[in-house]
Amino acid sequence: MPSSRPSKPARRPAAQQQRPYAVRKRPLTFAVLAGVLILVLVFGAMAALFSSGNSTAGNQRNPIPEEGTVLPLPEGHPALALARRDAEDPLAMGDADAPVVMIEYSDFQSAFSGTHARGVHHELIAEYVDAGALRIEFRNFPVYGPESDAASRAAWAAGQQGRFWEFYDAAFADEFHRDTGRFSEEGLRELAQAAGVPDVERMLTDMESPEADEAVATDAEEGVELGATTTPAFLVNGHPIVGAQSMDTFRDTIDQLLDAA
Repeated sequence: MPSSRPSKPARRPAAQQQRPYAVRKRPLTFAVLAGVLILVLVFGAMAALFSSGNSTAGNQRNPIPEEGTVLPLPEGHPALALARRDAEDPLAMGDADAPVVMIEYSDFQSAFSGTHARGVHHELIAEYVDAGALRIEFRNFPVYGPESDAASRAAWAAGQQGRFWEFYDAAFADEFHRDTGRFSEEGLRELAQAAGVPDVERMLTDMESPEADEAVATDAEEGVELGATTTPAFLVNGHPIVGAQSMDTFRDTIDQLLDAA
């Protein structure tokens, strides 16, 4: 363990500071993914028409999906492969084999991520996770600079001691302004204590490790490759939900996926 630490653990080489939000890859975006899902609905409706043998608006065997219908993605779809389903993942909660997996991409300095964390997040746990129907997998997506990066690495390090979700709750416990020292070394110590992290010094050491860098970079690059431009962003069995949406929005998507499972 180092003898002294900077006041802000986020001080990294400039290239590392910018890594999560400077990746220049531009593959599939959330907007494009949403468009693909709309096309799935359209082509599904067309297939229903053609298979019915006539040009009517469908029949009981091949109904046309109604507006707002959520269709399960086909097996092997790349969006489904993003769910890790690792039973030992400390940044996940819920059964590894739950029928629905929701991936959350969040920044600990995002006001809207905080809104979700203090509200709908807990409703989802009570209604779906505790019932074995939903698994939530968290991805660090630090987009607001060094303090966001520090928070992500500290959250990962807290997870190595089994206290990730407690750190998540502590970090999002109240509203605050970005870059005001909440995730300085002193701030991280306070959050770690509030989260019940057993060994705070170990957390502060672990967050500076290559393993922490790699874990956060992997999560962040996944979000960048999806084209996520705001936080929070979610994939629910591959279906995108962007922003701090209402419980009804999540419930509508999850219930339809459960009905189709």
